[in-house]
Amino acid sequence: MAVAGWESHRQAADAPARVAVAHAARGKRPTTPPPPVEPVKVYALARDQAVAFNAAIPFSRDPNPAALPFLFSGTETDMSRAVDCLAAAEIFEAGDDAVGEQAVAQVVLNRVRHPAFPKTVCGVVFQGQERSTGCQFTFSCDGALARVPGPAAWARAQEIARGALAGKVYAPVGHATHYHTDWVVPYWSSSLDKITAVGTHLFFRWRGWWGTPAAFRRRGDAGEPLIARIAAFSIAHRDVTLPLPGTVTPVGDSAEAIAAQARQAIGLDQIGKSVGGVRLIALADIRSFLVELPRGSKPDSWPESARTFCAGRPQCRIMGWTAADAPKELPLTLANLTSMRFSYIHDTQSGLQRALWNCAVTPRAAKAECMRQRITAASPAPVLTGVRRKDRFETVKIVPVAPSAAMPGAASNGTP
Repeated sequence: MAVAGWESHRQAADAPARVAVAHAARGKRPTTPPPPVEPVKVYALARDQAVAFNAAIPFSRDPNPAALPFLFSGTETDMSRAVDCLAAAEIFEAGDDAVGEQAVAQVVLNRVRHPAFPKTVCGVVFQGQERSTGCQFTFSCDGALARVPGPAAWARAQEIARGALAGKVYAPVGHATHYHTDWVVPYWSSSLDKITAVGTHLFFRWRGWWGTPAAFRRRGDAGEPLIARIAAFSIAHRDVTLPLPGTVTPVGDSAEAIAAQARQAIGLDQIGKSVGGVRLIALADIRSFLVELPRGSKPDSWPESARTFCAGRPQCRIMGWTAADAPKELPLTLANLTSMRFSYIHDTQSGLQRALWNCAVTPRAAKAECMRQRITAASPAPVLTGVRRKDRFETVKIVPVAPSAAMPGAASNGTP
């Protein structure tokens, strides 16, 4: 999918601005810590008042150079988790809107590079999620995650996320680390530089050295955390097959031996077809395969599928169903997870390798080979279809303040 606004490399026309900003900031790194990132309040203004106030704030005349390409480095597991965290931020903040999603993705990656924020993509997206107010992206603490994105919209968000993590840059927002809709006025808006607008959303960067390209040089951490709260639509963040590190269930060959074999090309064109005698239902990502177990096959033979699907893959996961229970589409439902008959996972980096069976229907002698039992929810989570309300695009939580403090121009007291 061609996505308007992406730039894989900095444009030549942008070079003078970048050089000017870098020159002005050279040798001036503050000795004080980066600006604090705190829960934020907004002024208690009517919508039309907020729009008028925001319109009166001029855009910065300083150069607005594009960010450097962000090239994610980490395991396939880390990449899958980072993609889905970034995609979740995009779709819940901007809706199924390619331009808005690109802008959100760029702000997230700008934060990953900045020392004021967490060092992982998932850490940035879900910073403050433990609080009912004060989270950095409102969808992570306002109940929005009870909705599940529609499959097509989720796939588009994942594609944009993969592009951003592979070096595509959304140049218009530059090094912005903050944004909000034009109908709210956060306390911090007067202390940051307004640099651009994307639709009805305004983007900001810190003033001084902390807002210059020189401040965005940090390398992120490779270990992306597992975020259970998005497991309803992200296979990468599910622990349904997660064994204890170092535990090995014999499957004929070791994970290292399987990973050392020649990798078989398994792509989207093979969905619905037999691969090594096993029908491929879907690809969750480049190392996760949903399969239909051969009719009449013995449960002890199911781990053999690892030789086909996991050959040449240091990290690999297989999830298997019978024909009667095979899922029809992604994302998987809780009912799909409950009816799953078999799973296999290996990670050569950690030494993990394990096969698990659904012992409710396929008893095993060793309990360690059993999946955890799940209780099907009484009703499924509502599906988020189409475009989500645009008022979810802002990163601030609206907390009215006392009228005496609600006048524009009052002192700013923190950043989101």
